[in-house]
Amino acid sequence: MKFVDEATITVEAGKGGNGCLSFRREKYVPKGGPDGGDGGDGGSIYMEADAGLNTLVDFRFTRVHKAQTGKAGMGRNCSGNKGDDLVLMVPVGTTVIDIDTNEVLADLTEVGQVEKIAQGGFHGLGNTRYKSSVNRAPRQTSNGSDGEFRNIKLELKVLADVGLLGLPNAGKSTFVRAVSAATPKVADYPFTTLVPSLGVVRTERNRSFVVADIPGIIEGAAEGAGLGIRFLKHLARNRVLLHIVDMAPWDEQTPAESAKVVVEELAKFSPTLADQPRWLVLNKLDLVPAEEQDERCQSVIDALGWEGPIYRISAIDKGGVKPLTMDLQNFLDERAAAFLAEPELQQEENEVRALVDAEARLHIERLRQSMRKKREADQDLDIDDDDFDDDDYDVDVEYVR
Repeated sequence: MKFVDEATITVEAGKGGNGCLSFRREKYVPKGGPDGGDGGDGGSIYMEADAGLNTLVDFRFTRVHKAQTGKAGMGRNCSGNKGDDLVLMVPVGTTVIDIDTNEVLADLTEVGQVEKIAQGGFHGLGNTRYKSSVNRAPRQTSNGSDGEFRNIKLELKVLADVGLLGLPNAGKSTFVRAVSAATPKVADYPFTTLVPSLGVVRTERNRSFVVADIPGIIEGAAEGAGLGIRFLKHLARNRVLLHIVDMAPWDEQTPAESAKVVVEELAKFSPTLADQPRWLVLNKLDLVPAEEQDERCQSVIDALGWEGPIYRISAIDKGGVKPLTMDLQNFLDERAAAFLAEPELQQEENEVRALVDAEARLHIERLRQSMRKKREADQDLDIDDDDFDDDDYDVDVEYVR
């Protein structure tokens, strides 16, 4: 399946039907009077979150969406039919943005949530409406108003409680396999993960949370290198991030250097996201000699100046994974209880997420503009460079849930 997390479309609500100019004409009725009916309202356009969808690929093929126009009024005080509303189904986690005003029109985070994004035009009035004691035969009518026209950008962010962050081959996909039933691709080379994948972690019978894995981040990601920068926005909705560090790297880069690269690229992408709760997970310790483990782990802690939670694990054989997942579950449950006790905390979190979204959107747009300018300059020099394209966000792979 093709995974698409951004799409640009045009929506146009239906125009209202015009009012009718008509007079009653009946045999033996000498003074019939006006009987023009009103038009019908134009159809509005709604977005509905559907749990059965996980990509915006359909909107890449159908870019223009119009609701039905209201019918005109008729004689004998008959009103025109209302135009049918248009309901567009989108995945849960979709944000709807007006491109022209940069206004966030809707944030669809719950299954079945419905939001109006374009108001249909209002009906016109027939001449019956203008009848009065001093105007017995009005010839006035009004036309229906136009429906709202919007250029819309759809952004999909996967909904998960925990987000995984790290360099390629750090063991993020292996961790997802170890704690959930999801089976993302795992191999002994970088960039095996090309799109975000989700896994449900069940810690007890009635306790669970969702973890999201995104493509690995490499040095220079904030300037467009690799795949990770394109999907960092999917971490905006996570309540805690797990920074997974490969303690037995296959290249010459030390674990401490690798950890610093991820933190620096994250801060460049969104300072607000970099300040969110983050736990340090030191992975692949089964490949490190026992006498070297403490020294390597301490080098990462010192390089980051780390003072938060630290976990030592081996995802491949699930060593140290159980305490980590239970602590995550307890942390998330405590957060949920705090939100119920103090609703203003939920509002504060929503504001933080909105700020992360705005920073991510601004950074990606700047990156796109920079790459477009570079491509135009290369074309002037007859250099073939297709490194960046809006369609690069489409990857023909299976989306794992």
